[in-house]
Amino acid sequence: MLRLRCVQRFPRFQNQRALPLARGLASLKQPSSLFTPLDTFQERHIGPDDTETKSMLKNLGYTSMDDFIAATVPPKIRIPGSIVSNDSIPALSESELHANAKALGSQNKSFKSFIGMGYHTAVVPPVILRNVMENPSWYTQYTPYQPEIAQGRLESLINFQAMVMSLTSMDIANASLLDEATAAAEGMVMAAVSAPKKRTFIVDSAVAPQTLAVVESRAKGFKVKIVVGDASALVNDAELKGDICGVLVQYPDVDGNIKDWASLAETTHKLGGLVVAATDLLALTKLKAPGEWGADVVVGNTARFGVPAGYGGPHAAFFAVTDKLKRKMPGRLIGLSKDAQGKPAYRLALQTREQHIRREKATSNICTAQALLANMAAMYAVYHGPDGLQRIANKVHGFTQVFKSAVEPFGFKVENATFFDTLTLDVTGAVSNADAVHSAATGAGINLRRVDDKRVGVTFDESVTPADLVNLINVFAAASSKASVTLSDLVEPTKSAISPGLQRTSKFLPHPVFNKHHSETEMLRYINHLSSKDLSLTHSMIPLGSCTMKLNSTSSMIPLTWPEFSDVHPFAPHDQVKGYQTIIKELEEDLCKITGFHSASLQPNSGAAGEYAGLCVIRAFHESRGEGHRDVCLIPLSAHGTNPASAHLAGLKVVSVKVHNDGNLDLEDLKAKAEKHKDNLAAFMITYPSTFGVFESGVQDACKIIHDNGGQVYLDGANLNAQVGLTNPATCGGDVCHLNLHKTFAIPHGGGGPGVGPICVAEHLAPFLPGHAMLPEQGTQAIKAVAGAPFGSASILLISWAYIKMLGGKGLADSSKIALLNANYMASRLAPYYTLRYKNENGRVAHELLIDLAEFDKSAGLKVTDFAKRLQDYGFHPPTCSWPISTCMLIEPTESETLEELDRFCEAMIQIRKEADDIISGKQPRENNLLKNAPHPVSVISLPEDQWNRPYSRETAAFPVAWLKEKKFWPTVGRLDDAYGDLNLICDCPSVEEVASN
Repeated sequence: MLRLRCVQRFPRFQNQRALPLARGLASLKQPSSLFTPLDTFQERHIGPDDTETKSMLKNLGYTSMDDFIAATVPPKIRIPGSIVSNDSIPALSESELHANAKALGSQNKSFKSFIGMGYHTAVVPPVILRNVMENPSWYTQYTPYQPEIAQGRLESLINFQAMVMSLTSMDIANASLLDEATAAAEGMVMAAVSAPKKRTFIVDSAVAPQTLAVVESRAKGFKVKIVVGDASALVNDAELKGDICGVLVQYPDVDGNIKDWASLAETTHKLGGLVVAATDLLALTKLKAPGEWGADVVVGNTARFGVPAGYGGPHAAFFAVTDKLKRKMPGRLIGLSKDAQGKPAYRLALQTREQHIRREKATSNICTAQALLANMAAMYAVYHGPDGLQRIANKVHGFTQVFKSAVEPFGFKVENATFFDTLTLDVTGAVSNADAVHSAATGAGINLRRVDDKRVGVTFDESVTPADLVNLINVFAAASSKASVTLSDLVEPTKSAISPGLQRTSKFLPHPVFNKHHSETEMLRYINHLSSKDLSLTHSMIPLGSCTMKLNSTSSMIPLTWPEFSDVHPFAPHDQVKGYQTIIKELEEDLCKITGFHSASLQPNSGAAGEYAGLCVIRAFHESRGEGHRDVCLIPLSAHGTNPASAHLAGLKVVSVKVHNDGNLDLEDLKAKAEKHKDNLAAFMITYPSTFGVFESGVQDACKIIHDNGGQVYLDGANLNAQVGLTNPATCGGDVCHLNLHKTFAIPHGGGGPGVGPICVAEHLAPFLPGHAMLPEQGTQAIKAVAGAPFGSASILLISWAYIKMLGGKGLADSSKIALLNANYMASRLAPYYTLRYKNENGRVAHELLIDLAEFDKSAGLKVTDFAKRLQDYGFHPPTCSWPISTCMLIEPTESETLEELDRFCEAMIQIRKEADDIISGKQPRENNLLKNAPHPVSVISLPEDQWNRPYSRETAAFPVAWLKEKKFWPTVGRLDDAYGDLNLICDCPSVEEVASN
C-alpha cells in the first residue's frame, strides 16, 4: 500500500528508466584492506562506474578496455603503462591531499607585504569570495559564446568594462586580458600596427621591470625596437622621433611618482604615435584620468579590486582605448544587442577579430581572458560603489602620507614628491645601506621592495591596518636607532599629496548598478540573480570539443583560498615561499613524466601564451646555432585555431599543410613543403589528436620529416586528455608542447578564464625556457619573460597539482581511457542519425567526435546555429559550433560524465534530428519551426494566446522530452541578433535614464 501511495503522489517516477541500485562510488566499493582510505578520488572524478564501462564497451563490440584502446590509439605510439602509474605518481586520498597541502602551506611564511610593483594584498569581500570565487555556478561556466544561456556573466563583464571605461575616461574597454605586462605588450603591438612604417617604441624607465621584460619579448616577433629611458626626453630625440610608433608610461610609476604626461601625449600624437599608459584603478579614483590627458591605450591590473595576490595570479588585466582603435582592440568585448523578440541582451561583440578566425593575419593570439577574476573585480566595484572606492583610496593615500611624515624625521628621504600609495626612500641619511632596513623589516615579518643598496620602496594597500602601519614605522625607527612610536603619536594628514593639476575632478561610476547593491543582502541576491541566468557544469554536461569541460573538483579547489597561498606576493623572497616552490617543482616533474619531456615552465598564463612561449624557445634554439634566419612554420589545417596567430606573433611565416578527406595529415604535401623550405624551416605545429577528433597513425613520420629538414616540432597539447598514460608528445616526435591545465588538468574555465598554458620541452630546448627578472637563478640563454609573474597564475597551479596527486598515475591513465570510451560511445549512438565526419581505420574516434550537419542546409534550410540553439531548450550547452569545419559540431564528453548523462545528451540530439525530419518532410515549415525559433525562453512560452503564432505547441517547444519537466534550465532571452549588435556597438552599462525607461 505504501508503495502505491508513493507512486500515486509522485507519478513522474512511474515511467523513468530504472537506475542501477549502486554506482561505483568510493564510499560504496569494498576497500582492499581495513587501512585503505575510503575517500579515494578516482571514483569521484570518473563518471561511469564499472558496470557502465562494460556496457559501453559491449555496445562498441569489445570485451575489454585494452582491446578498445588498441583499436583507438595507434600501437606504434603507445607507451608502457609503468611510465604513468601509481609507482611513478602515487595516488593520495582527498584527506591525505588536504593534509599535505596544509603542511606545504605552513612552509610559506606569513609576511606583511609592502613590495608593491603592481601587486597588492587585496581584501576580498566575503560575499564575493564565497558566492563567486568559491561558487561552481560561476567558476564552471564556459566562455559566453552562447549568449542566450550566459546573460549573467555577460552582464557582469559589461559591469567590468563600464568600471574600466569610467575610471580611465576611455571610450571603450575589453572584458579583460591576462595580466598587466601582457596587456602592455598588446598596447605596443597596437601602436606598431597603427604605424606600420615606424619601428621604435619608447618605454619610460619608471615602468615596472616585469612589464618591460614582456614588452621586449613581444617586440622581437614584430621587429620593433624598444628604447628605454626618460620618455619625455626621448620623444624629442632628433634621431628617434621620425621612427616612433608609440610610448609606454606608468601612471603612477613604479617608484610612486605621479607625472603629468599631457605634454608627452601631445608630442607623441604629432609624431603619429600612440600613448600607452599603465595605471592603477584605485589610484584613478583620486587622479586625473588618462583619457583626460591624452592616452590612446590604457592598461593595468584589477587585482586590488578584491582578487587575491596568489603569488602572482590569476588577475584580470584591463585594456581600454579611444573609439578609433576599438576594432583593433585585442581580447573579448561584450556588447549590447537584442534578441528575436526585440528584448535587450548582451553578447560577445566583433567576434571576427578573434585569432581563430583571422589566423596568421591576427595581431594578437588571445584565446582566453580572466573572466572569473574580472567578474570578481566588477562585483567589488558594484559592492563598494564610487563612494566606497573613494573611502578605500583615501585610507590608502592617507596611510602613505602618515608613514612619510613619521619616517622623514628619522633621516630617511622620500624621493618622490607626489604619490598615491608608493614611496621610494633614500636610506643613506639614516642607515649605512638598504640591507639594514630590510634586516629590521624581516625581523618584524615585513617585506619591502628592494630597489638597490641605497633605496627601498614601500607600497600601501587596503589590507594595511593601523597596527600594520605602526609596525612598519617602527621598523624604520629600529633600523635608524630611533624611538618607537604608537598609534597615538601619528597625525592624520590635512591635504592630499597629489598635485592639484593631477587631482581627479570628474565623476565616475554613475551607473545605477554601482550605486545600488551596497548591503550584503542586496549584493548576495544580485550575485545569485546573475548566476541563475547562466548554464554551468552545475546543471548539465558542457560537451564542447577541444575544451575538455571536465569536473573541477571541490577537493582540488579548497586550498586555493587559504591565506597561506592566496596572500603571497609574487616577488616575496624565495626562502619565504618554500611551500609554493615544492608544489611548483612537483607539478613540473609530474608534467614531464606525463609528456615524456625533460623540463617545464609554468609561466605562460594561457594556452595561447604557451604556444607563443614554445615557439620563442624554438627560435632561440635556432639562434644559438647560428640559424636565426629560420622563420618558416608549417601548420596543417587540422591544427588548433590559435596556432597560426601564435606563429605570427613569434615572427614566423605561416605555410599551410593540406589534410586528406579522411582527416589525416597529407604527408606528401608536408614532405614537399618541408623540403622546399628546408633552409628556413623553423617549426611544425601539430595538434594531436587533431582537431578533427582522430589519432593520426603517421604522426611520427610527420615529425621525422620536419627533423630531417632542420625544423623543430611543436605539439599542441590542447587535446592531451586523450593521451595521458597511453602515449605522450615526446613519443609522438615532438620537441616542445604546451598543456592546458584548464582542460586536461581540471582548472575551471571560469566563464572565459583563468587558464594556464605551461610548456614542456626536450632536453636540448631546456636552456631556453622563459626567465624572469625576479627569479634568483636562470640560464644565460633563457628567453625573456612571457608573463608578469615568475610562475604566471601561480595560485591555480594548486588545482592541477591536487588533481594529479589525487588521481595518481593509474587514475590519470584511466581518465584518458574513459574519455576515449565516452566519445566513442556517443559516436556510436549518434551515427545512425548524423554524419560522423572522421574516424580511423577501425571506425574509432579519439576523445571527441565531429558530426557534419551540412546535409540539413539543403534539405531543411537548417544551419549549425539552429541545432545549437535548439539544444539550449533541452538544457544543454551546445558543442563547439562551426569549428574546425564550418558545417560541423565538435563534441567532447570528457571522462567525468556518467552513462546516464551521455544518454541524455544523445537522446536530445536524436529528438532534434526527428524535429529536423519534420521540416524535411514538410510537416513543419522551413522558417517558422522549432529549430529556427529556438531557444524558447519563458518570455516566449508565456506569450498570450493571440500572439502565439507558431505551428507547434508550447509544450513541444519547452518540454520536448519528459525529463525536462523535472529539471529544466531556461534560456533567459531569445536568439541574439549578432549583426545588430556589431552595427550598433554599445559596450557600457545602461545609464540611469536607460534603466528608468526599461
